[in-house]
Amino acid sequence: MAESGHGPVVAARGRRPRGLFVGLCTLDVIQLVDHVPGADEKLTAREQVVAAGGPAANAAVTFAHLGGAATLLTSIGRHPLGSAVAADLERLGVTVVDLTADSVEPPAVSSVLVTASSGDRAVASTNATGYRLAPPNDLDALVAACDIVEFDGHHMELAVAAARAARAAGHRTVLDAGSWKAGTEKLLPSVDVAVCSNAFHPPGTNTPTSTPTDTLRFLRDHGAGWSAVSRGGQPIVWAGPDSGGTVDVPAVRVADTLGAGDVLHGALAHRLAMQDDLTSQGFVEALRGAAVVASRACASFGTRAWMRGG
Repeated sequence: MAESGHGPVVAARGRRPRGLFVGLCTLDVIQLVDHVPGADEKLTAREQVVAAGGPAANAAVTFAHLGGAATLLTSIGRHPLGSAVAADLERLGVTVVDLTADSVEPPAVSSVLVTASSGDRAVASTNATGYRLAPPNDLDALVAACDIVEFDGHHMELAVAAARAARAAGHRTVLDAGSWKAGTEKLLPSVDVAVCSNAFHPPGTNTPTSTPTDTLRFLRDHGAGWSAVSRGGQPIVWAGPDSGGTVDVPAVRVADTLGAGDVLHGALAHRLAMQDDLTSQGFVEALRGAAVVASRACASFGTRAWMRGG
């Protein structure tokens, strides 16, 4: 990764790590159900959670919960639903930089059904569709104030600009790659660490015979020095400049998989922000610690209950 005189910029010993999270923020309406309803079927949910969501937002919440100073660069607006989202994030210690603060349009809303017996989720959302976020004039200052920058690939123009600014400043960059998005190829050259879901399929890797190793090779060839593929409860597969391997994921009784990947990324960013030169041992330890936090999140319903235990 880029260096700034004395190596990558990381959190000084004894100081809270500072993270900038760039990407999607939604209002999540989460219902715990016995099954996903069929056509014209109505059912009563067992439980309900309404909270700020989205990959970057959930990662920022995790980073803050673990003791970091988290800033979220996103789009929310001043619609009443947007005000509720902003209030939820503020309550959880996340500083929000809203690039559409004057918009009266509602924020993106994710409707989520979680099946009680399996923890599987079904999600419908507009995500970032219809939103174009240009980089703010103070982007360099926002980047300079952090130790690490994480982006989820939503709001791609903004993500690319933030990644390039971070690389120029010598700050470590982390990509949450949930799925391949238009423009991802422009982002990868400025990515130091890419952690993908098993559903992330770069061009040429979405075939019946493709494996996580193919994805890791693609990421390495396109600029990411460190990468990993998360696979639910299966071991995480990772690769670095000179080595690779797997990291076991703790076994838990799964109640809800919603947001588990976001939590993984937030916890990983927190650990990476406190490392100097990244080594294979350090990367593995960061992945292992992040997997413990993400597994804990899967053991309870919703995206917030896991934080009540510390």
